[in-house]
Amino acid sequence: MLDRIGDRTLGKDRETEHQKTGRRGEEEAYFRLRKLGYVMVARNYRSPRRRGEIDLIGWDGDVLCFVEVKTRTTRDVKPAEAAVDHDKRYELRAVAREYLRRLPSDLNWRFHVARFTSKMRRATRTLNCSKMPFL
Repeated sequence: MLDRIGDRTLGKDRETEHQKTGRRGEEEAYFRLRKLGYVMVARNYRSPRRRGEIDLIGWDGDVLCFVEVKTRTTRDVKPAEAAVDHDKRYELRAVAREYLRRLPSDLNWRFHVARFTSKMRRATRTLNCSKMPFL
């Protein structure tokens, strides 16, 4: 019901330009990580008990990876890793703990920041994945 009201008043395309850029980066990261052998099990995971979301969750071999995707259209802005500040790390940890509650306690897991840079005027695209030891 609320979605229909929002569609009528705001139009169906309610995403801002930076949200569209972020969504494209998440899509690209999803497919690139799959090509690297990750088995993806969740996208945009949210916990009913916590704020925030985890962009991607997937297995890299026997390690469960929580992936935060940061998309940039230029390398001139602050690095993706710097954008995952103290507050964002706190949110990610809380949501990850909720996800892990359903799994065995001896599970190996880690966080990644996937930095995706897409040049809008050129076909140049790069994806770098950093393993973040912030827990």
